[in-house]
Amino acid sequence: MKFNRRARLDSDQVRTRKGGAAAVGGGAGIVGVLVVLALQFLGGGGGDLSGALGALEGTRTGGQGASSEPIEGCETGADAERDQECRIVAVVNSIQDLWATQLQGYEPAITNFFTGGVTTGGCGSASSAVGPFYCPADQQIYIDLGFFDDLESRFGASGGDFAEAYVLAHEYGHHVQNLIGVRAGRGSGPESDAVRQELQADCFAGVWANHATTTPDPATGEILILELTEQDIDEALSAAAAVGDDRIQEAATGEVNPHTWTHGSAEQRQQWFLTGYETGDPNRCDTFAADDL
Repeated sequence: MKFNRRARLDSDQVRTRKGGAAAVGGGAGIVGVLVVLALQFLGGGGGDLSGALGALEGTRTGGQGASSEPIEGCETGADAERDQECRIVAVVNSIQDLWATQLQGYEPAITNFFTGGVTTGGCGSASSAVGPFYCPADQQIYIDLGFFDDLESRFGASGGDFAEAYVLAHEYGHHVQNLIGVRAGRGSGPESDAVRQELQADCFAGVWANHATTTPDPATGEILILELTEQDIDEALSAAAAVGDDRIQEAATGEVNPHTWTHGSAEQRQQWFLTGYETGDPNRCDTFAADDL
């Protein structure tokens, strides 16, 4: 992934949020409850698993959330080339530039960095163990950057900058769903609404990847990402597979139970990312109408 070194970044779209607890309310994430299981079985996290699971199943709570601070030192694409946080700012800017052209009345969403735990503005408190997630109540995204290390070291993804980009684009896919009225998917299993919702977010991530090198910033007219390579797409596909329900279950317990899936298998997640990437058409992402996932 090559950035336009002269392009200006909007660092106001990404903030650092301080304060949190070891529980989470209702939100949509790339891995959700299964990441808690996997971290426990694979040596991450610690503490009482039942507490984390109970919180995940709990109701959303209100609140003003913790204080947040803007990301500093991220002004141009050159900064994105040298620094992870600035790279994420650039990717977030690019994703939101795309959806501003695709969705009339698109409302930008803030991405929040946190460490250990965080208090959201509408979905209660969350620990890092649940992975990145989107809170529809405050329309913000939350991510502990340590998740990207876990993605490679614990879940077996190949890693790389575009694995990070895929995760962010997936969470912004949930934001798009919220704006267009796609509500929380229910049930479990490979054909469930919960899985269809997650696969649609994967497809929306692929749509962004398709347009990433051709979408200008509406304020400056500059394109932020100049080049994507086959390796970049391979990194996204590796990340998508690594957070498949089957991969996480097998790593955590040695068994795969499709009846309990809520995010989709590795194959499903890769397939729907590619659907978005190869077509570039969000209308092709209607997983709820698909007969075969």
